[in-house]
Amino acid sequence: MTPPGRADPTGPVPPPLWLLVMITISGTMAMHMFVPALPVAARGLAASAGEMQMAISIYIIGLAVGQLFYGPLSDALGRRPLLIAGLALYAVGSVAAALAPGLRTLLAARLVQALGGCAGLALGRAIVRDTTQPESAVRQLALLNLMIMVGPGLAPMVGGALSSTLGWRAIFVLLAAAGALTLWFTWRLLPETSRPSGQVGVRPLLRDYRALVTSPRFAGLALGGGCATTSVYAFLAAAPFIFVNELHQPVHLVGVYTGMMVLGMAVGNALTGRLSRVLNADRLLRIGNTLSLASAIVLIGIVLAHRLSVPNAIGLVLLFTCGCGMASPAALAKAVGVEPRLVGSAAGLYGFSQMAIGAGCTALAALGSDPALSATAVMVGATAFSQLAFTVALRRERAAGAL
Repeated sequence: MTPPGRADPTGPVPPPLWLLVMITISGTMAMHMFVPALPVAARGLAASAGEMQMAISIYIIGLAVGQLFYGPLSDALGRRPLLIAGLALYAVGSVAAALAPGLRTLLAARLVQALGGCAGLALGRAIVRDTTQPESAVRQLALLNLMIMVGPGLAPMVGGALSSTLGWRAIFVLLAAAGALTLWFTWRLLPETSRPSGQVGVRPLLRDYRALVTSPRFAGLALGGGCATTSVYAFLAAAPFIFVNELHQPVHLVGVYTGMMVLGMAVGNALTGRLSRVLNADRLLRIGNTLSLASAIVLIGIVLAHRLSVPNAIGLVLLFTCGCGMASPAALAKAVGVEPRLVGSAAGLYGFSQMAIGAGCTALAALGSDPALSATAVMVGATAFSQLAFTVALRRERAAGAL
């Protein structure tokens, strides 16, 4: 039996799926769980609503930037030690947030928490690619994404219940306990799944990222995958204004509607898990993104015709997210497999591009006086760009294979 921390000479041993879910979900749970408690925390720390929203913004920044470092460092030093360090940092940041006496301390603690939590996002995906063959990586990533969808869906409800009964600090106590438990299981059960190069330094890091950024295949898959999977953030960010101001729905139903729309992502992941047995990743990529693009075009047509309603908005966005759920695992699996020696770097850069594109789509949706038109225009533009980026990447792949 290969002891933890030492690579198996016969090949990497796949860790349990439940452990990968715990590892990957930790980073996003901390972001979603604290959202309902923002007003309560603002009163407790004598902060304004805008100042308290920085606790979410700075967390997203930490998640995005941190992945750029964990990926290449894990290629050099191994997945296991970087993941253990990240989870330890996450637990420490959670404890510091729970004890924060003021806003500045809370923001610093949130940044530490994010820089630790993003290790799971980047390295969980890399571990899947390390331990599966290319043809089964899509199915494994789809299954992992499907399991992970449950966390962000339940996190706001848990956060709201905790903040209303035990106070907002209880959220960080729970996150610290979850981080410590995940750290313990990782220490005991996760073997090293990569073959570390041992090359650490700024020059190797820049060299590896340059190789990926200048690769048309990786750039097409990363940019296309980011646009395909996070462009829905544009509609979700505008949803409160669309449903309440334009469709005259009560505020308490907005969460229900957005939850129903995001459900499509889980459906798409489930379909990918089944269809990957009969369809290759290229076809899943095209089918999923085409479904999203077609749904977005129909939706913007309805908005322009002033025929938007609750049923057609939910139905079409659900189809859109279903397409996202199909394209996302295929794009990710192909992107991290472009250069086998840079799986960690590719996973980190892919995760960064997703976060950055999601933030950009959200910002663009805020432009203009019509939230529905702005959001749907972003969705159409992003998925059309995805289609182009995927086409370029797949053509380059076929050309390389023909050589």
